[in-house]
Amino acid sequence: MISPAERKKIGFSLLSSHSTEMKKYVDVYALYIEKGYTKDLCEAYADAFIDNAKKPSPFDIVQLASLYDRIHDYKTSYFYLEKLEDKKLSGDEKFGFCTEMLKTISKIGNWRDAVDFRTKNISFLQKYTTKATPQQEAKLYIALALADCASKNYQQALKLLKFGYKPQGSKDLTLLEIFITVVYIFAKAGDEEGLDGALQNAESCLRLFKQFDFAWQGSYYRRRIEEAANGIL
Repeated sequence: MISPAERKKIGFSLLSSHSTEMKKYVDVYALYIEKGYTKDLCEAYADAFIDNAKKPSPFDIVQLASLYDRIHDYKTSYFYLEKLEDKKLSGDEKFGFCTEMLKTISKIGNWRDAVDFRTKNISFLQKYTTKATPQQEAKLYIALALADCASKNYQQALKLLKFGYKPQGSKDLTLLEIFITVVYIFAKAGDEEGLDGALQNAESCLRLFKQFDFAWQGSYYRRRIEEAANGIL
């Protein structure tokens, strides 16, 4: 979940209702700071910015879907993403929607839908990545890898994750997400030897974090690694 300062940077400060919206966002973000990804956080976000809003922001819909994804509620994530399927979106909004939708469909297990969605949007996604940040590029490759994983094309999924991501310092959550995804793919493939190596890599990456930004993150990412090893992402 992005911070209030990051939210302000992407243009929400220009809204006429900025002060009211920001106060609500700060209140919801406080739940995230305290306990991380929880059902209460998802419901508070939905209540504040989506369910009772006349015109919800595409950004908020995508971020809410991502929050539900974090608690493994893929069906609710898909429910909210569907609201954007026929909407006219900016490039940034469409990229966020496409990567989140591809990831969600793949995790649900609808591999044919995932392949069709990828085929429909791959031209846009490839063009967008020419100006994307390293983190955005990683999100795309993770989503593409999950689509291949859902199709049981495990070798191609793993190959996609070797796209050349360069670590952004010693505390790089994006790198950790890539390693966790690799653990998940080996678990889904039933490759015990590969899984052992992937677990070692993920755990080594986690150990680089001597300190987290929030108290709950250490146990959260340890649990993520364990869940990925059991085929849950």
